[in-house]
Amino acid sequence: MKIALSIALLVVMTSSAAAQYLGNYSADPYAPNSTGNAFGAGSPDNPNSINNPYAMDAPKLYDSQGNYRGRLSSNRYDPDSISNPYGRYGSRFSPDSVNNPFGAGNPYVPDSPTNPYGQGLSMQGADDG
Repeated sequence: MKIALSIALLVVMTSSAAAQYLGNYSADPYAPNSTGNAFGAGSPDNPNSINNPYAMDAPKLYDSQGNYRGRLSSNRYDPDSISNPYGRYGSRFSPDSVNNPFGAGNPYVPDSPTNPYGQGLSMQGADDG
């Protein structure tokens, strides 16, 4: 029983360490973790920034409740991309899309990326290990 509990704890700790926090997808130009801050998480010199044109792996977006909101990608064909106009996370008609001003992109919701005073969405990248 003690060994099973130790293995379960190891699995939980390993799976929770699998993602790397990259900042918040936000329009706030002053918050250090905002992609809207050119000197913070939005710096084009930051290798993990969405503003770096050479980034290879698109970050995953999560709201403050832990709900997945798609990938921060310019790939129009990726079903999870926020740039896919027909996908769940890119369509301006989908409630799960940051492009829907009445859904996840509502500018009055604190974790919406379109709220210039809000916290934005958390960006998670793959672990380097």
